[in-house]
Formats: sequence, structure tokens, C-alpha cells
Amino acid sequence: MNVAPPRVLAVGLPRLLAGLEFTDRLDRVGHLTTHGTLPALRTEDVIALAEDIDLRGRGGAGFPFARKVRAVVESARRGDGRTAVVINGSEGEPACRKDETLLRRSPHLVLDGALLAAEALGSQEVVIGVTQPYVERSVSEALAERGPLGRSVRVEMLPERFVTGEGTALTRGLNTGITLPPGRKVRTCDSGLRGLPTLLSNTETFTQLAIAARLGALGYRTTGLPDEPGTVLLTIMGQIVIEAPTGVPISHILNMCGMTTGQGVLIGGYHGKWIDGTSAQLASISRESLGAFGGVLGAGAILPLPESVCPLGESARVLRWLAGETAGQCGPCWRGLPALADHFEELAYAGGRSAFDGVNAYMEAVKGRGACSHPDGTARFALSSLEVFSEDVAEHAYGRGCGRPVRGLLPLENGVGAPERKALPAGPSSRTEESTERLVVDWTLCEGHGLCADVLPDVVSLGTDGYPASASMPLPGHLRQQARRAIRRCPALALRLER
Repeated sequence: MNVAPPRVLAVGLPRLLAGLEFTDRLDRVGHLTTHGTLPALRTEDVIALAEDIDLRGRGGAGFPFARKVRAVVESARRGDGRTAVVINGSEGEPACRKDETLLRRSPHLVLDGALLAAEALGSQEVVIGVTQPYVERSVSEALAERGPLGRSVRVEMLPERFVTGEGTALTRGLNTGITLPPGRKVRTCDSGLRGLPTLLSNTETFTQLAIAARLGALGYRTTGLPDEPGTVLLTIMGQIVIEAPTGVPISHILNMCGMTTGQGVLIGGYHGKWIDGTSAQLASISRESLGAFGGVLGAGAILPLPESVCPLGESARVLRWLAGETAGQCGPCWRGLPALADHFEELAYAGGRSAFDGVNAYMEAVKGRGACSHPDGTARFALSSLEVFSEDVAEHAYGRGCGRPVRGLLPLENGVGAPERKALPAGPSSRTEESTERLVVDWTLCEGHGLCADVLPDVVSLGTDGYPASASMPLPGHLRQQARRAIRRCPALALRLER
């Protein structure tokens, strides 16, 4: 399915999004006309430039890019000198679509940054990991437009799931096809692509490097804050990608998009934190400003919640989605997160003290116990919801609720939410729409985890040995979304849909 790209806007003159106001996609000629040629930089030049502009990863962690490059260089010196470069083009979250926008509409700018780094490191291999077919097509077309590059450069399709974007899961997927975190600390700079010291960063980071190489440190610093120069890409409600200099108030950005701070703003996506509406009016796009309110920009997703909707109901939908996105390889994650979502929904349905205690118990139970940061990020989101919407917690847990509907405004698929509901989602539907699709089990991969039966109890039943009782099961149309969740949750990647 070819999903429409987000609308793009800019506060002031765009840099990363330059030229996109005139065309849907910049081909090679359009790219060179807009941005000009790329200078060549030595390793020490790339490190100095990244330090001068304080370039940090834009995928969520905000790790200094110069330190990554140094770590790869030092690791290569201890080995045979070979290195690799990997672009993480897997956002994995419907609320964040900036990297999709760059790879789909300005792919040559992304490739510029990666090839600049590869040349400086002497890397003979560059891989772009993506999860959407229309993004893969755009990058493949860009590589064809460039012709021979003197090194291996390719784009790889990976499963579209939340944990694919985790760095070690992505490199593991590129190496083995299994996009799951390894469950142990692995430094990609030491052992990444095919075991080589690998410079791994997200799409926007490499794009910022390409812009900075052209402008130089002084030119790059002409916009943004003195201690945090340049621009950032933000995704607003999964629908609009906007480029803004650092230091711009969040309220101004939202006003440009026809929105307000409302009763609260979720900063950093579904592993981020809520900021109440009043505080969001005072906050701006910078680490210092957001930190003062307990927020982190993360991957740049910003989601304002209007006064007209139920905040607990909207948060409950996200928690249920996050629970469905678990990698399914550690108990605190694949058992704890669904239980956390259950108790949170009970809390919103006037579950009283027991539901409230259950939410707090499972938030504590999953923290620091997962094979990756997914349980911690999910618990952080749940805690933030309780803290910022504390008045609603009391109304829902011990009263009749806030009386506002759940409209599904927070996007959970392809940047869009769900139809409006008067109440939280109920249990499995009894509808029996006909469908030509079937859920199929690959016996060569199935390991009997049984998660598919947890997610799709109306479709999958387990035999006495704990494996699915059938290898091919008819799928009612209304359960397709649940089936896709089951496919993503399968640790062995043993499920697929067939017509």
C-alpha cells in the first residue's frame, strides 16, 4: 500500500526540506540544483565538524555523532581496519515520519551524508535499512540515478515493527534477518554489520551532516540556539513534518499546523512524556527548555491533545498498541506490557484502587528487566499519563469518568488514528465478515511460543504440544489488524498472511 506522505512545512528557510515545496521528490538533478555538490572531508574533518555544531543522533538517544565516529575509528584500528556505515531508516512508530519523508522525498541528501561518512572512514559497505516498500523504491531509484559509487551501497527491507528501529535489532536483522534485540549489550561501533565496526545513525542525522558539510560550521550556526545550533525535523500528530530552528516555541509550531497545546502535549513519541498544556505554552524546542519540564525531544514526534477528548482513553489505546509491539522474547515485556495495558484500561473504566495499584505494580515490574528499552519506554509513557492527567485519573478510577469521548487522535497506523468511540475498545468482536485471507504458520520457523493464540484467540488454537493446531486458518476481515499484530509479535517470524 502506497501511503500518502505527510505534508511538509518550515519555520523560516528550510535546509533539510529545501526544494520540496516545488516537487514531490528531488531526483539527482533536482537535488544538485537545490543543494549543490558535496565536498570531500577527511575523518578528522568530519569529527571536528560534528563537534563544532554539536551534532547528535536524531533517532531518540541524542548521542554525540563525533564520539560515534571516534569509537568506530578506534575499533577499526584494533582490527583489520575495515568498517561499515548503516542508515537506520526504520522509525517503527506511526507518530514519527520525518525519516520516511527524507528517504522518500529527498533521498540523495540522506545518501550524501552516509557516503561522506563512508569516504572519511574508508568504509566499503553502506546499507540503508527501511521497513516500507515505497521508501525502498525511492532509495533504489536514487542509487540507480547515481550510478557506480566505488563501494557497495544497498537498501534492505526489514519487518515493520516497533523494535526494528532499536539499533542492535536493526543490525541483527541486516545480518540474520531476525530483527530482535540480542538481549545483551552490543556496541555497534565494535561489532555491527557483518561483525565490522559500524557507524550507525538515523536518517536525519546523516542528512544534517550533509547540510553541515556544505555550509561549514559557521554557516550551520547561523540559525538556531548558540549552544544547540541548526534546525530539527518534527512530526506533528503523524501528519505534518515541519523543519524548525532550535529555540522556537512549541506553541508557535503547533499554531502553524492549526493546533494548540490543549490539555497536554506528548513530546518524543510513545516512549516520551506528556507535558501539561500550560507548561507546553512555555516550552521551546531545545534540550534545556524541554528538560526543565521533564521532557526529551527524542525522535521529534509532537502530539497535542485537545480538551475535547478523554486523555486516559487515548493513552490506553497507545499502551495497548505498545503491548502488541513487544518483541516477545522476555517475560517482563510480552507478559508484563499486556497486563499493564489491561490494568490501565480497568483504571479508565472506574476500576478503583485495585486497578490503580495494578498499573503501578506492572510499571515497576517491567522497568529495567527487558532485553531492550521497550518496557522502560512504555512504563515511562504510562507514568507520565498518570502524572499529567491526575485529575482525570481520580474521575475515572472512582467516579463516572470525564464524559469525553475517545476519538483515536493519537496515530497508531500510517500516521492516522481510529474512528471515534464513546468508550474504550471492547473485547473481541463477534462480527464474521468474509475474507479471502488466511493466517499461515511456517512450521520450519515456529518454536511454539504461543503468543499468536494470546493475540488472536478467535483464530488460533493451540494443540496439546503448545503449537498451533492448524497451519492455515481462515481470517475474518475485522480481525486483520489483530493478525498483523500477531505477525509482528511472533519471535520466530513464523506467521504470514496469504490470500
